[in-house]
Amino acid sequence: MGGVPSTPRFSGGSRPHETAEYLIGAFIGEKSFPLASDYWQKLLELPLNLHWSSDRVQQACLHFAQNNCYTRHLAKILIHLSWCLQECVSTSDASSSAYVKALNAVYVSSVFLKHLIENAKTDNFEDLYMSLNESEEIPSNVPKEQSIEHLVVNSVLNFLGRVDVSSDTYLLHYELLNFMLVALSTQLLSGPSLGADDIHPFFDAAMSQPTSLVNLAIRKLLVNYITRPRFPLKASSYYIFSEGYRPGVLQRVGSVAANLVLLPLNFFASSSNEASRSPLADNSLNILLILVHYRKSLGLDHFKDKIDYSSPDSLPKEESFFENPYCKALENARDIEFDRVDVEGNAPGGPVVRLPFASLFDTLGMCLADETSALLLYSLVHGNSDFLEYVLVRTDLDTLLMPLLETLYNAPRRTSNQIYMVLIILLILSQDSSFNASIHKLVLPSVPWYQERVLHQTSLGSLMVIILTRTVKYNLSKLRDVYLHTNCLATLANMAPHVHRLSGYASQRLVSLFDMLARKYNKLAEMKNDKMHVPNGESKEENSLQEDMAAELHIYTDFLRIVLEILNAILTYSLPRNPEVIYAIMHRQEVFQPFKSHPRFNELLDNIFMVLDFFNSRMDAQKMDGEWSVEKVLQVIIVNCRSWRVDGLKMFTQLRFTYEQESHPEEFFIPYVWQLVLSRSGLNFSPSSIHLFPADLPLQDNIGEEAEKPQKGDMKGNELKIEVPV
Repeated sequence: MGGVPSTPRFSGGSRPHETAEYLIGAFIGEKSFPLASDYWQKLLELPLNLHWSSDRVQQACLHFAQNNCYTRHLAKILIHLSWCLQECVSTSDASSSAYVKALNAVYVSSVFLKHLIENAKTDNFEDLYMSLNESEEIPSNVPKEQSIEHLVVNSVLNFLGRVDVSSDTYLLHYELLNFMLVALSTQLLSGPSLGADDIHPFFDAAMSQPTSLVNLAIRKLLVNYITRPRFPLKASSYYIFSEGYRPGVLQRVGSVAANLVLLPLNFFASSSNEASRSPLADNSLNILLILVHYRKSLGLDHFKDKIDYSSPDSLPKEESFFENPYCKALENARDIEFDRVDVEGNAPGGPVVRLPFASLFDTLGMCLADETSALLLYSLVHGNSDFLEYVLVRTDLDTLLMPLLETLYNAPRRTSNQIYMVLIILLILSQDSSFNASIHKLVLPSVPWYQERVLHQTSLGSLMVIILTRTVKYNLSKLRDVYLHTNCLATLANMAPHVHRLSGYASQRLVSLFDMLARKYNKLAEMKNDKMHVPNGESKEENSLQEDMAAELHIYTDFLRIVLEILNAILTYSLPRNPEVIYAIMHRQEVFQPFKSHPRFNELLDNIFMVLDFFNSRMDAQKMDGEWSVEKVLQVIIVNCRSWRVDGLKMFTQLRFTYEQESHPEEFFIPYVWQLVLSRSGLNFSPSSIHLFPADLPLQDNIGEEAEKPQKGDMKGNELKIEVPV
């Protein structure tokens, strides 16, 4: 078939090229080689240095798919891969033949497994034929009660977790991570919400691994991310490049047919900025995110022995999901430098992953411009209370916050989901009062990426206010995304009672934020009033338009009230420490006047005008020669702050916004993770086979495009919930 030999020949005098041709041809051919045949040793030990065109590689994949149901060669090579990996773990010699065989096995299996998954015809992936024929004699070292996919996943995770990354083992580590990407890509063929009966063979195998191995794998994936091992530049130390061999058939298959990954050597040896990237770290993070965010419903059958159908109270109150061991391992990870047993007298239940939180913190700070790192940070601060606590007590919060704020600053060049993730992280952090206090104590010498003006000796808290208000302004003019507004205002509201020495520029931006929203509100109110004076007999479309307008007006009424609550919180709890805020309100006091009698705003504005009256009267009492300057006005404000008494203000309950993950987070996270993986890993999956998300959409959608049209997997109105305690 297309040059692929269907009748391979052994020949004692064959050149390596001919022998390799035979072995690959035999693997994809009609003849089934028993598991114990010496054919497998020859296939996996031979240096494969053929050069096939992409068409021929595709033909080989098709030929293999036709014959695998009879030969079961995929199952057999995966068993041999498992055996090779087990031998690699047991030997300390990375130059042994086991490493060569494991690398060849993972190349072959990755390429052909990807083709089978991509072209699967059944929902349960039976056409992978992950079992041996009944007539096959099964060796004693193949557990009969264990599936082949469980065996290979166990062996892969065991190798990744136990064998250190070195110049000799780097390539095998990397290719095993690529194999896991391929094996888990079955998720691309289904929707994000999995029922109890949905089958994903390698996911199911991964989720059933023992806790000790899960912890080992999670730890190693995170250590790879932290240490970011580089590809060794001494190519001769790799058997794959040794003895003058050019890239072989399996590398060719990987790069042409599956885009899987032997990256060219010059990628790693480059002197460009790309050389600082660590493909091993990137793929480790990809696998971590895929495993951690996997979710599957247990279904009612899980509870059938516990339900009394005659009693409605015995029915489950809500849908139940199985406990993802990888998610649990990440959430329970502890700092290697700190052991709770020393403080509380008892160790946490069961073994946990121990990590150097300090190194993880620093690595995140370096990598947060990348979406996958931002998603990892979200997963940690949302799910792992110990890591969140560690972050909150760090005195160098700018390590994390500066790249996050820079991402918001560059919002037009970022994806919408990346912006949402950053805003959620800031919201989670702002739920802690010590965080809100400490960010105003940390002074930044400069902010080089902020272009509108020079920010010199600005506090981190002031910069947050500037960036969040700027994000709202951009959103108001370009996107009109209510969800984004809400997140920005929620974070500002949490920060407000703790504001300390807010800069003049940040104070101006805060008051300008009210002005921007007020103008939007007034425009909507005028449009609504104009529609109300239209004679009766409107069409259904016009009625619907009026309803939409009324709903939008209500939303902006809430936004204006939140901004007034923010200003009130500053004036109520920290007025003496924020003279610049008072100056900004006095300078723009006319913007508040039209809303003084508004029933939703009047009580809040009474407090603001009480402050204005106090400081206006002190200004009027001053005898001045010449014009008032900013410095002179500020001096009067600072002096009179000492005599200010908060007693006259009406006290309002502090607004406190909290983040709550939606009941079905998988609807957002699983498509999002795979979009990131496909855009970064080099795994080139056929768009026509992808059902997890609309594959015809660009993977890196700009936030300025289609902002008002949530797509499948969009976070808006789907993944987030913000609660405001009464």
